[in-house]
Amino acid sequence: MTITPGDTWIADIPFTNGRASKKRPVLILWIDAQDVVVAAITSASPRTATDVVLQDWQQSRLRIASVVRLARLDCLEKSLLIARLGRTSKRDAETILDVWLARVRPQF
Repeated sequence: MTITPGDTWIADIPFTNGRASKKRPVLILWIDAQDVVVAAITSASPRTATDVVLQDWQQSRLRIASVVRLARLDCLEKSLLIARLGRTSKRDAETILDVWLARVRPQF
């Protein structure tokens, strides 16, 4: 299984209580050894300045119009990735990077 930053995947996201999980689409941001850092993908409307509407969501092989939530990050073991969906378009990748650089910062 080849995992590449910029890919969209279905991941088995565990709930914080550890009792259950939910399959969700995610965007691979970076890989760190046996872990991946991902951003949640949702069909909900954008609600903050760190939510990025995907213009080319079909290229990412998502079922419906979607938003990447850069404020909703998870560090997952690679084993929690179930299936690769697609790849983020160059246009969407540039927008995500622009929003990341402008809006995502530690606040301490």
